Amino acid sequence: MKAFLIAFLLWPVALAAQGPFDGTWVAKLDTIQFPQQPENYLLQNDDYECSTCVPKVKVKADGKDYPVPGSPYFSTVAVRVIDPDKVEITEKLAGRTVYSETDTVASGGNTLVEEMTDAATGNGKPMMATETLKRVTAAPAGASPISGSWQAEKIEGASENGTSVTYRSNGEQLEASNPNGEGYSAKFDGKEYPIRGLPGHNTVSLQRIGSDTIVETDRQDGIVHYQVRMTVAPDGKSMQVTETDNERGTQMTYTMLKK
Repeated sequence: MKAFLIAFLLWPVALAAQGPFDGTWVAKLDTIQFPQQPENYLLQNDDYECSTCVPKVKVKADGKDYPVPGSPYFSTVAVRVIDPDKVEITEKLAGRTVYSETDTVASGGNTLVEEMTDAATGNGKPMMATETLKRVTAAPAGASPISGSWQAEKIEGASENGTSVTYRSNGEQLEASNPNGEGYSAKFDGKEYPIRGLPGHNTVSLQRIGSDTIVETDRQDGIVHYQVRMTVAPDGKSMQVTETDNERGTQMTYTMLKK
């Protein structure tokens, strides 16, 4: 449920001073090395629970909106059982749908396909993608096949507004932006600067390490939530990205290509 894809596609990743980082970069989805921690779901006795979501979710699976506090992106969650192998999850903020997901168990119960649409963006333009997960642990006795632990394997079909970011720099100040209206302007002085369009993170600080590496730290109300380390390859055509998610205690890596 809103696992790794939405997390990294929303970040306007940092940009180095004039040189190898400048330009538009696109995430290469088949290079993603997912976190080793699985996602844990339980659908049983008309109750749905995601114990690894941030915040944790536990609601009735009757299609009604239930309040779930603790997220700046949504305030209610609705879970609707379509059939024994398929559920629909909808998140709303102030009554507006900001995220929807359809989860389907396939391949003899060992594969979970999550079709996601995320409209919690700066400009409200939806991002779409499909994530495939493999089963790690079986569902408890009497629970829906959706239940159990699942390890992410791949993401496909992501819309371009969720995979690209553009950087510009004047040597001391960096500007980062993506097609969703999210971004920031910040200096390489370690101080906190405002992030626009991302309710989950409101400040960013930047550290430059040599000419080819940047470390970005995102905070919410002074608390570090996310850190991104980026290194441009010697040929300037690709960039290796490592994301550390402090909220979930996870880390993932992937490659971006200069467009």
